[in-house]
Amino acid sequence: MSLQKSLTERIFQAVGFELLAVLICTPLLSWIMDKPMTDMGLVTLGVGLLALSWNVIFNSLFDRLLKALRQAHNGWTRVVHALLFEGGLVLFAVPLIAWWLDISLLQALILDLGVLLFFLPYTYVYHWGYDVLRDKWLQQRLAH
Repeated sequence: MSLQKSLTERIFQAVGFELLAVLICTPLLSWIMDKPMTDMGLVTLGVGLLALSWNVIFNSLFDRLLKALRQAHNGWTRVVHALLFEGGLVLFAVPLIAWWLDISLLQALILDLGVLLFFLPYTYVYHWGYDVLRDKWLQQRLAH
């Protein structure tokens, strides 16, 4: 089942994605970088807000592309989705990270690539799980 998602649902999906990511990443990055939780929390939140905006825009465009190409969500389209989403985010996030943490662009890129190793599977699993739960919820709603 794949009814078109509304803008409100897109925002809900993106907010859930980012909130869960912030809750996981802030303490982990604080520990890895040996930075105060506040500093890493603000960086994580800033990148999260950037990613939230990117998430809503990218997912809408990606779904339109899949529809135009008459492609269903499957394993391969989810891999492409995750790679394109995270690749675009790197272009926006690295300068923000470098500025906030007062590190070089190369250091920020290395940090971001490390975080990317987490986010590639996280993006795949989150959106797959969201779609599975959404389909079950829609089927239950249609059954009543």
